Amino acid sequence: MSNIIAIVGRPNVGKSTLFNRLIGTRKAIVNEESGVTRDRNYGKSSWNGKEFSVIDTGGYVCNSDDIFEEEINKQVMLAMDEADVIVFMVDAEIGITDLDQNFAQLLRNIDKPVYLTANKVDNSTRLYEAQEFYRLGLKSDLFCISSITGSGTGELLDEIVKHFKEDNMEDTDHLPRITIVGRPNVGKSSTINALIGKERNIVTDIAGTTRDSLHTHYTQFGHDFILVDTAGVRKKAKVNEDVEFYSVMRSIRAIEESDVCMLLLDATRGMEAQDLNIFHLIERNKKGVVIVVNKWDLIEKDNKTLIEYEKDLRNRIAPFKDVEIIFASALTKQRLLKALEAALRAYENRQQKLKTSEFNRIMLEAIENYPPPSMKGKYVRIKYATQLPTLSPSFAFYCNLPQYVKEPYKRFLENKIRENWTFTGVPIQIFMRKK
Repeated sequence: MSNIIAIVGRPNVGKSTLFNRLIGTRKAIVNEESGVTRDRNYGKSSWNGKEFSVIDTGGYVCNSDDIFEEEINKQVMLAMDEADVIVFMVDAEIGITDLDQNFAQLLRNIDKPVYLTANKVDNSTRLYEAQEFYRLGLKSDLFCISSITGSGTGELLDEIVKHFKEDNMEDTDHLPRITIVGRPNVGKSSTINALIGKERNIVTDIAGTTRDSLHTHYTQFGHDFILVDTAGVRKKAKVNEDVEFYSVMRSIRAIEESDVCMLLLDATRGMEAQDLNIFHLIERNKKGVVIVVNKWDLIEKDNKTLIEYEKDLRNRIAPFKDVEIIFASALTKQRLLKALEAALRAYENRQQKLKTSEFNRIMLEAIENYPPPSMKGKYVRIKYATQLPTLSPSFAFYCNLPQYVKEPYKRFLENKIRENWTFTGVPIQIFMRKK
């Protein structure tokens, strides 16, 4: 048994609030507006010594005006099919609705444990009124909880974990984390769906379809890592909804928590100002990066198109130009595996540790051939260099006058490091220290 709980129900009953409480973080976006959650969102939790996964889902609706209705409902059905236990959430404040009755009818045909859970039971009056949910005709006992305060969730979990085995969760914390980022509508969700061969994330032509940061454990073709889909990052001036604001914040946090970022560009639009902003955000956070030019199948090409396109991209991202650029298509699956392999190479480069003796031998020789320029009649003498024990590659050069070493010479040192060792796709930090 895989120990998975799926939280399902109509929109705006508090599924994401319960999801966040169970996993102990604010991973899912919560808002009073209905229909905020769209894709399946996964998290890990534990109770009474038993670990399990939790799936948050979008609100299940029928015959609504929501253009995402069909795709959201498909994600809900996939979550229920994947889960071992289903938590059916209803709203004690509103009472039974037609959507609750329709969904209950659907659940009666499912041969899995279903727990009817009335949310927003914050006082004794609501506790009394919640008893009407027995009319839904489910075999389950009724559990009255408050997702916001946490009351009643312990009793619910006590019953749920009886279906689970102990020590059955895979530990994914040590795995490389590759995050796909970019502007809205460049094909991030399509890329993930193409890579895993399933409709894991909802894909539409509408910008802003993805809202939460969605994690997928990728284990195909001999690879083993976490793949993260994010919401499109737009300029602050264009973000005018609370939900989109939180989506962008989740995307930025996903970048901060990643090891390598795959920056997706739209081949038909090239690298625009916002793409460059996202690239610099990745660089400032010292994460590995691979640039993937998606929708390459839509470009009319001759024998110079790719070379000129790549040259223009490298000029835009200068001075950090030592980055792999992959021209791919999520639609035709062209070069997607090459993009993944490039991301894993960047991860390996980021983990690289150099021998101090070899590093000094090569770098001090380069410094002797091209010493730092004198400042105010004083000469900088660099005597020793070493790699620092940091998550991203950082190097310290010990000298007599560190304040006189300026950026151009630091770039020279960085270029020499890249000439002698492979740090493609990884930002390098250079520190000058007093010997």
